Amino acid sequence: MSALPSASILATSTGEQVYDFMYYLKGAAAGGICCSVTHGALTPVDVVKTRVQLDPVKYNQGLVGGFRQIIAEEGAMALTTGLGATAAGYFVQGWFKFGGVEFFKIKAVESLGEEKAWENKTSIYLGAAAGAEFIADLFLCPLEAVRIRSVSDPEFCDGLADGFSKMAKAEGIGGFYAGLVPILGKQIPYTMAKFAVQGSAADAMYASMGKTPADLSPSTNLGVSLASGVIAGVAAAIISHPADTLLSKVNKAGAGGDGPMMTRLLNISKEVGFVNLCTVGLLPRCVMIGTLTAGQFGIFDTVMSALGASKFHFHNPNA
Repeated sequence: MSALPSASILATSTGEQVYDFMYYLKGAAAGGICCSVTHGALTPVDVVKTRVQLDPVKYNQGLVGGFRQIIAEEGAMALTTGLGATAAGYFVQGWFKFGGVEFFKIKAVESLGEEKAWENKTSIYLGAAAGAEFIADLFLCPLEAVRIRSVSDPEFCDGLADGFSKMAKAEGIGGFYAGLVPILGKQIPYTMAKFAVQGSAADAMYASMGKTPADLSPSTNLGVSLASGVIAGVAAAIISHPADTLLSKVNKAGAGGDGPMMTRLLNISKEVGFVNLCTVGLLPRCVMIGTLTAGQFGIFDTVMSALGASKFHFHNPNA
C-alpha cells in the first residue's frame, strides 16, 4: 500500500486534515502539562531516590526509611528540593517528547501508508520515541543538571535561577551538559520502551474487548491509558536504571575524577559496580516511574480531549 486510501484515518471524508499543525501544538502542550505535573508531584520520591544513588551507605533504609531520615535531618521542605527545576525542565521535555512522538508516528503513516504502518507499528513507536527524546533531552539536560546538583547539595542554590547562575559561573556551558551522555543513555531507551510497551499493552487491552477507542467511553479509555501506563513505566524504569544511576552520580561535584566525560563515567561504573548500577534505588524508581507514566498517559489523554483533539491510534485498514 503505497498511498493513503480516500477514507484515511489521517483525514476526514471531505479531505480535511485531522492531524494538522494545531493537533501537534495541542499534543505538545498536553505533553508539557502531563510531564510537568507528574514529575513535579513526585519530586519527594525523586529526592529520596537520588540521595540513595549518591550515598547508599548513609541512605540505606529503603524508600520509607529515606523519607524519615531526610525529614528528621533536614525538615519536610527538603523533600521539595529541585521542584522548580523539575517542573520547568519536564514541561519543556514533555512538550518535545509527546509532541514529537505524535509528529513522527503520524508522518511515518503518511509516508508508509496505513497498512505498512500497522504492520510495523512497534518499529514506528521505537523510532518516533528515540527521535523525539533526543531533541527533548537537549533542552532538559541543563535543568536536570541544576536539579541534581541542588538535591545532592541542598546549600548549593536558592532556586532555579540562582542555580543556573552559579553553575554557569563555576563551570560554564559545559557544566550544564556534563550529564548529556548518561541522560541520553537513560532517556532514549526509557522513552522507546515507554511508548512501545504502552502502545502494545493498550492495543492488547482494546483487542481483548473487541473494541476500538472510538467505541468506548472516555472513562474506559482513561482506564486503559492508566493500566497500560503502569506496565510501560515499570518496564522502562528497569531498562533505563543503570544510566539513571550514572546520571545522578556524574552531576555530583568531583564524581569520577577529572578528564573527559567518558573517562569519568567509566571511573564511576568501576567504583559502583554493574550490579549496584542496576539495582541500587531500583524499587523506589519503579514505584516512581510506574506511577508517573500511568499519570502521564492519563493526563495527556484528558488534556487532549479538553483541547478538542483525539489522540492518534494506529489502525488496521483490513479490519
